[in-house]
Amino acid sequence: MKLRLCWAFLLCFGLFMSCKNKQQTQKVASLEKRSLKKEVLHKKYGYILNDFEVVSDTIHNGDSFGAILDTYGVGRSKVHEIVNSVKDSFNVARIATGKPYTVLKCKDNPNAVEAFIYQKNKVDYTILHIEDSIYAENKAKKVITTRKKMSGAIKSSLSLAIDEAGGTPYLSHLISGMYQWTIDFFKIQKGDRFKVIYNEKRLEDGTLVGISDVEAAVFEHADTPFYAFEYGIDNKEEQLETSYYDENAKSLQSFFLKAPLQFSRISSRFSPRRFHPVQKRWKAHKGTDYAAPRGTPIWSTANGTVIKAGYTRGNGKYVKVRHNNKYSTQYLHMSKILVKRGQVVKQGQIIGKVGSTGLATGPHVCYRFWVNGKQKDPYREKLPSAKNLAEKYKKDYFSFIEPLRNTLDSIPYPNNIKEIENAITITKSNTNQSLEKITRSL
Repeated sequence: MKLRLCWAFLLCFGLFMSCKNKQQTQKVASLEKRSLKKEVLHKKYGYILNDFEVVSDTIHNGDSFGAILDTYGVGRSKVHEIVNSVKDSFNVARIATGKPYTVLKCKDNPNAVEAFIYQKNKVDYTILHIEDSIYAENKAKKVITTRKKMSGAIKSSLSLAIDEAGGTPYLSHLISGMYQWTIDFFKIQKGDRFKVIYNEKRLEDGTLVGISDVEAAVFEHADTPFYAFEYGIDNKEEQLETSYYDENAKSLQSFFLKAPLQFSRISSRFSPRRFHPVQKRWKAHKGTDYAAPRGTPIWSTANGTVIKAGYTRGNGKYVKVRHNNKYSTQYLHMSKILVKRGQVVKQGQIIGKVGSTGLATGPHVCYRFWVNGKQKDPYREKLPSAKNLAEKYKKDYFSFIEPLRNTLDSIPYPNNIKEIENAITITKSNTNQSLEKITRSL
């Protein structure tokens, strides 16, 4: 009996030791595995950030370079030395509110600052090495340019259509700028559609930097396609400014812009008889009113010279520009005038801001147009165009745009808007029916 108990004890003890040894072996293996596992290295600005104590912040209103470094333990004499050492490559007085910065501090000695990194924009940054030798390096992050294709359909506005297609407000601005001479964006309608080829710039981490240019586009307005191709020649003999031309090598630009401001609405058109909202009587309205928020930029619709810039009781603050011996334009009811009499202005240059000065019930600009000294409706005038592409460039131009046009034509338009709306209606109807069934079942 005792022998049996002895054997049983020895067996249990052996099993216990076996399990314990197994646990210890697994623990050792786990520790070895953890020690062999490589630490994830975080690299940025050419540094391995794991080696430093990293502090990131933003320049606040009232901050100065010296005050910021003082926060991290850098004394005044050291700051003075840094400023003098880097003044030829970096002006510390130009650090701007809202810009991010990074401070790299020694892990062993938190008061020892190794570097101050100032981010000028999404791409450009400056490294101030300040621990050993003091110097500045102006650097740029790697930017990757990708060619993108997009199509969209108008439901209410161009900006909304581009947003729904995955584009940015700046792309909307570029497209409207390309077509501002040829398409009246106050008259675009539901069902108009577009395709565009453009180049997008992003950082390696995917951050959007911007759009470098629009290579080509087609905007279908009132069932008429308007093509636009970016083209320019740069050689030793002659430099042709890059511009946009259509499929027949005709310039998209015109002598006059379609409107004196962007993304507004026409609140009152040129009319021989209109009831004046302030004077409360019928009279001719010899201008086109564009309603827009106060402060909206107003631009000159063509190159010219400012011949009047002042104030009258009726016009309020206004500017008049002479473009040549035949054409002049006037811009009324401004909140602010930004040009002076005698100043030469270019097409698209901002000359004032929308207001409601003078005889006006709300913020708008009254745009007046003179032809040979008589006020005319610009929408009824056949206005002069800019110069078309010279004959000597046309062969090269047509060869250049052929692959672009083929690519544009191959981009599918989004589904018909009516089909989309019908699909949405059906989906909503099905959803409502499903909800009714669920309610009844409850």
